[in-house]
Amino acid sequence: MRLPMLLGGLLLWAAQLPVAFAMPGIQHWVTDNGARVYYVQAPELPMVDVNITFAAGSVRDDGQAGLAHMTSTLLDMGAAGLSANEIASRVESLGAELTTGSARDMAWVKLRSLSDGAHLQPALTLFADVINSPDFNKSDFKRERERTLVAIRRSEQSPGTVAGYTFFNQTYGDHPYAPRPSGTIESIAAIKLGELEKFYARYYVARNAVVSIVGDLDRKAAEQLVDQVIGKLPAGERAAAVPPVPQLKSAQQQRIFHPSAQTHVRMGAPGMHRGDPDYFPLYVGNHVLGGGGLVSRLHNEVREKRGLSYSVNSYFSPMEQDGPYLLSLQTRNDQVDEALSVMRDTLQKFLDKGPTEDELVASKKNITGGFPLRIASNSNILDYLNVIGFYDLPLDYLEVFNDRVMAVTREQIVDAFQRRVKPETMTTIIVGGDD
Repeated sequence: MRLPMLLGGLLLWAAQLPVAFAMPGIQHWVTDNGARVYYVQAPELPMVDVNITFAAGSVRDDGQAGLAHMTSTLLDMGAAGLSANEIASRVESLGAELTTGSARDMAWVKLRSLSDGAHLQPALTLFADVINSPDFNKSDFKRERERTLVAIRRSEQSPGTVAGYTFFNQTYGDHPYAPRPSGTIESIAAIKLGELEKFYARYYVARNAVVSIVGDLDRKAAEQLVDQVIGKLPAGERAAAVPPVPQLKSAQQQRIFHPSAQTHVRMGAPGMHRGDPDYFPLYVGNHVLGGGGLVSRLHNEVREKRGLSYSVNSYFSPMEQDGPYLLSLQTRNDQVDEALSVMRDTLQKFLDKGPTEDELVASKKNITGGFPLRIASNSNILDYLNVIGFYDLPLDYLEVFNDRVMAVTREQIVDAFQRRVKPETMTTIIVGGDD
């Protein structure tokens, strides 16, 4: 029986409790071997969530696209002499969940377990084996490489996926953020097993790790957990900072034929980074423009008034360096030029005059009113802890979040958007069915 079934009744019970608006108290320390730990005690449910994050994302691929992805994938495919099936079977028998993953900035190994010793301790043993003793077996490597190649080929059938990775390639050029994290057919086929082992030895070290813990255990137990899981990792060295992202000099547009009934559009440029001084004016302003769902300007102009798109939005995706600011929509092939024109016009009008006072007030209420729900579960808090720790954000980030949102003025939004968002240099990628 898997963990969601074991905890189903408890979660239903917890959902009926009064909503707690108090911010969680975050404790932080550094282990003897250099790992940074962020911990929140949450005794309300008998469960523990742990996330070990390494600065080992695709930005470290160094010209071998997919290397970080393949390394992360192989971690739980065999460890300490256990096969992938044996690991999965033992995890399932404990009612736990163990997952690995990677993105551009980071790679992670995550565990969710019941907190009693009979379940947590054996789950932690498996967790530690995956992190400390991956086998990197040749047969596992060949199997997972083939699976990755199949997944890449299948993803080429999705116009949204093609638009997404083409946008990154065009926008980021020679920067390490440009390549597709999962790699290409050619790059995955060229990767050797020994290269995964070298990547693991360099980046899966304590000083390059952030440990996030949320759950039903006290500080002493949390310290013991960290020691059990990564106490034997070599200290190593923290990965070098990601190089700054060059700003675009001019606009570029690319149309790609794809046999689909809908055309996918991605328009944007490098936006902002984690800890950016303009974060809150840009975040609140974008909520008005395209991040507020059904009440955003883009939704109103493109969908409600003109019926040009079922899905239209905009968002900032901050990373260690400037992640993208993206405006996106899907529309019928014969409407793409009109829909794109309306999206550009709506953006320009927002840049010229910013939000109205009514829009600003409504967006602030929406953001702050929904914030308690965004930290209502252990997994939500774990995700925030990971961001705080990995990007070296202040420990009171959650505590002051709503205050920072409420302090944003219309003038700050106009100033930040006019300085940071330049339509005349944006990349536009159009992937659809008209050749």
